This record gives sequence, C-alpha cells and structure tokens, in this order.
Amino acid sequence: MTLAIAGCCVLGDPSASVLHADEPNETGSNVSVQVFDTDAPGWRQLDGDDFVRVNGDDQTLVWEGTEALGSGQPIGVTRTKFEVKNFELVIQWKHLKPAGNSGVFAWVPMSALEGLPPNRLPNTGIEVQMLDLDYGRKYTESTGKPPTWFTSHGDIFAVGKSSMQPFPPLSPDGHRSFPSAETTHPHGEWNQYYVRGINGEIRLWVNGVEVSGGRSCSPDEGYLCLESEGSPIRFREIWLRELP
Repeated sequence: MTLAIAGCCVLGDPSASVLHADEPNETGSNVSVQVFDTDAPGWRQLDGDDFVRVNGDDQTLVWEGTEALGSGQPIGVTRTKFEVKNFELVIQWKHLKPAGNSGVFAWVPMSALEGLPPNRLPNTGIEVQMLDLDYGRKYTESTGKPPTWFTSHGDIFAVGKSSMQPFPPLSPDGHRSFPSAETTHPHGEWNQYYVRGINGEIRLWVNGVEVSGGRSCSPDEGYLCLESEGSPIRFREIWLRELP
C-alpha cells in the first residue's frame, strides 16, 4: 500500500519506494506529492479505535472509518489510547470555515488530562498548531491589533508547565517556533502535516516543507491529542510510526 505525502519524503526508511506524482486539491490545481510504502515496517493507520474522548461530547469528534469530523465544541482534546516517545506522525486536516483553530498536542502526560473539564485544554505538552489563513484577519478585526504573536503556517510551542527551546525564526516573545515558509492551504482545502519527535526534539513539515520545531522538550513522552477549539475541522490519513 502507498500513501501520498504532499512534497514530503518520510525520513529514516531506506526501504520506502518514493515516486513523484500530482494530486488535485479542491481548487483544481495540482499539488506535488511523494508516495511512500506504508507497508514498510512500523507504519500503521489510526482510526477511532485508537483514540479516547477526554473532555468532549459524542459529537466533538465523530469517526467515519479512518476520517474524523470535529465539531469544535466544546473546546478540548481527544487522546490516543497509548503514550509515545519517539515517533513519526502523518495527518491531513481541513478547516471547514474561515478562521478555524485546531492542532495536535504531542507528549501530553495523563496528569494533564485526568479530570480536565469541558472547554479547557491540557496545561502540559507541545502544541503543533493548525490555524486557518483567515485567523489573523479575525484577530485584527476583534482586537484592533496586528497578529504579531502567531502565524497560520505551523507554529510549535510548549503549553503551560512545559518547556521547549524553539527553532528560529521565533515569535516576538521567543516562546514559539515560527514557520520558515508559508505553505498552508486555506479553509476548504486539505493540508498535510508530517511531525517527527525524537528524544525531545520535534520538527514539522507542512505540505512537504520543513517549517518549524524545537529541542529540549519537557515532557518528551506522553499522549498525542487532537484538539477541538471552536470551529469544525476534518482529519484523515492519520499514520503513525513509533521509533526506538
């Protein structure tokens, strides 16, 4: 079996057979993709059986086979049934409305999830953010301020009690790793994240381009969580490989 990865070669697998192809997006334009063999050792596709609701309701994340529809309500997370330390994660996502907000949390400990009430997010872990391109406009309209402290192209940052040494470029306060390229597609179109976490270092590729990351993450082991933050979103093609 093969999986199309938008412009991204999954590293660390010399046995993978990589081909170049073009895959149409919703706009009709072609997106350059690379294809790798998902039968290579260790890769497995995740679905609803691999996740547990933390503080949402039965409509927060509804699975349709290997694709999930998130309502965005209430704010919260859905976690994997298992913890990971070193891993590769591929996930495709699409915001369904302008200015959508979501993300993936890595290395979240159970202590940050137990008893977490609805409309709260974990206070420990590393967030890999998924913001729609209209989020900055909405922020400016509501606050009258320019969106200088975040981007819509794959910020990575430590939340709450966590810590991380972010890779440059940095947000003005030095807390976030800002993306080095702007490759995110707008709402209504699929985006693809490839996230690699090894020994407390995390890196993100957005639609095939490495853009952000950080090292010396604490914690560096825990659950992966899909975020619900107020706007509908779809997830699909969630593939995971745990590494030694």
